[in-house]
Amino acid sequence: MRGPDLNFTLAMTTKLHRSVILEALVALDAECELRGITGEICIYGGAGMVLVFDARESTRDVDAVFQPKTAIREAAMAVGQKLGLPADWLNDGVKGFVSEKEVFARFPIPELEALSHLRIIWPAPEYILAMKCMAARVDDTATDRADAAFLIKNLGLTSADEVTGIVERFFPKDRIHIKTVCFIEEIFASLGGQP
Repeated sequence: MRGPDLNFTLAMTTKLHRSVILEALVALDAECELRGITGEICIYGGAGMVLVFDARESTRDVDAVFQPKTAIREAAMAVGQKLGLPADWLNDGVKGFVSEKEVFARFPIPELEALSHLRIIWPAPEYILAMKCMAARVDDTATDRADAAFLIKNLGLTSADEVTGIVERFFPKDRIHIKTVCFIEEIFASLGGQP
């Protein structure tokens, strides 16, 4: 069993690759079954980029919104201990960026089709792009920029105005900061597209 100091170090350094995320979600489903829990998890951010789009190799954690909140969090902590993952491998920090207008899409992940006690869903690519642009984190801009650029190409968008239009579909204009506009323009400049 890992001690708290080692677990803290893991939290700072662990990269969750596709196989690790899938193993953890399958184990979480089994843990939910043991506890008599049926729940739902909506996966956002880097984990979605790894699992759904195969856009990058790893992520630091699985950003998600889940229900029932306390029961899933406790089950996830138990899975984390069993698999040697950080205590917050599954976390809901993303909830601050979730829009009331979110849209979901069906992306089959064969390894997760047989889950019996968890329903796992994903936001539509347009919505993930809007969230990435709204977050535009200063401390993680390279990852956010790469993810946004991947989604822009994947969606066939050709101008910053198109991306801004997508962001405005999901978030009120008064919540869209200048950093988001600059972030979008910088991405298009790096892609050689129209600002």
